[in-house]
Amino acid sequence: MSVAYGPSNAEESVQTLHHAYEQGIRFFDTAELYGNGHNEQLLGKAVQAYRDQIIIGTKFGFDMTAEPPGSRMNSRPDNIRRVVDNSLRYLQTDYIDVLYQHIFDPEVPIEEVAGIVGELIQEGKVKYFDLSNVGATTVRLAHAITPVSVLQMEYSIFEREIEDRILPTLRELGIGLVAYSPLGRGFLTGAVNPAHEYAADDFRRIDERWQGDNYTYNLHATEQLRQLADSKHITVAQLALAWLLNQGEDIVPIPGTRNSQRLDENIRAAKVTLTEADLQRIQDILPHGSAGSHYPASMISNFSHD
Repeated sequence: MSVAYGPSNAEESVQTLHHAYEQGIRFFDTAELYGNGHNEQLLGKAVQAYRDQIIIGTKFGFDMTAEPPGSRMNSRPDNIRRVVDNSLRYLQTDYIDVLYQHIFDPEVPIEEVAGIVGELIQEGKVKYFDLSNVGATTVRLAHAITPVSVLQMEYSIFEREIEDRILPTLRELGIGLVAYSPLGRGFLTGAVNPAHEYAADDFRRIDERWQGDNYTYNLHATEQLRQLADSKHITVAQLALAWLLNQGEDIVPIPGTRNSQRLDENIRAAKVTLTEADLQRIQDILPHGSAGSHYPASMISNFSHD
């Protein structure tokens, strides 16, 4: 398992996956990048008993031979096919429901990527072509070659960048949104410390939202959200997920968790009702999202936010 957000326990992760299925969760998201294939192997082993009753999404797009792993992109056709074959083996399945390009590769035209995934769909190895971390223009170019079913982007009370161009484009084309990091990478769970208090390999150590004045601003905003959440007898995390579910039926949040208790808390957010006054209060607290970029500038330059 990836340690980007702290250490994990494989046994607990498997138990949480089983509990998720028992509670009605049917969409599970992974990627080659997560643990260099280990996360796919863990998921594949865990869900064998009900594989055909769930949707599995995984991703390609990084050069896993680079040091550190994933520091370079690679969406060349031969690598896409290699990754898909590996993912099928790791996941112990003969098809991938949702296949994403994880990150834009400036060396490979998106039309070529879409064409290769289209071939994989025709071969029965993949059901749906999907994208991640790209902008409106890239979505249009890819969609014209092979229909894009969903785009995966960070979207939450904290991160609102997609609202201007990307979300309207998706709705024009009939493409859904899978919202990753819907809890602000954990900031909205209440378990938060300044950047320097996290381990060197923890992503939050380099996330601008955990640093300096940004951290102070975001912590203050979270405390205001907590007051609203308390008035409704829910957690800030549930408030954030309920807000996201209010943004449209075409949006599916994918909060990550390692334990069943947090999973149950997240699931209960689907039953939370937010009034217009609640939604306006959230907008007043964070009119433009959090302070600080959701990725360092060096990483954003790799994305195609056109």
